[in-house]
Amino acid sequence: MTRTVHPIEQESYAILRRELAASHPDAAALPPLGRAVLERVVHASADLDYAADLVLPDESVLEHTVAALRAGVPVVADVAMVAAGITRRQTLCRITDPGAAEVAAEAGITRSAAALRLAAEEAGPGAVYVIGCAPTALFELVDGAARYRPSLVLGLPVGFVGAVESKQALRESGLPAVSNRSGKGGSAVAAAALNALLYQEVGR
Repeated sequence: MTRTVHPIEQESYAILRRELAASHPDAAALPPLGRAVLERVVHASADLDYAADLVLPDESVLEHTVAALRAGVPVVADVAMVAAGITRRQTLCRITDPGAAEVAAEAGITRSAAALRLAAEEAGPGAVYVIGCAPTALFELVDGAARYRPSLVLGLPVGFVGAVESKQALRESGLPAVSNRSGKGGSAVAAAALNALLYQEVGR
């Protein structure tokens, strides 16, 4: 199955590649999957600075993730906006589940962290986690890494409180991950990073 790319998207990619080449020439040296993730993040945000801000794993990690996605591994999103931005794949997102509020109250954690726990119970080990909004969900995943055992974490929450720290904790955890150093990020960026890998299944 071939993915049809709209002419506007083709033109947008041509522009961003020219601008990346001019402002961040090292981006051209990235291996194919790493470059695909970077380009789709830049495409979603119109922010070329991600070329220096994004932290990518080894290409072999991304290759493994593409294979896992092709095999049907579950995808877990922290919030509905992330889930809505992920195309070609149903996601597990329990942020609106009444049980998330109950777990949050009982455990003294945020609803986002509680929703991640609920989704993980259904997903099981080896899922791909996409965190674009809630640093507390990312801290929950890092602190409970032995329970979650993710194939890949796309940890790109946005904000001024906990975003930078949660992403630093993710990188220091040793979990396979895509993250960024600054407080930038967000639902659209996180979804775009995963979409870049999902699109490898159908070609561009």
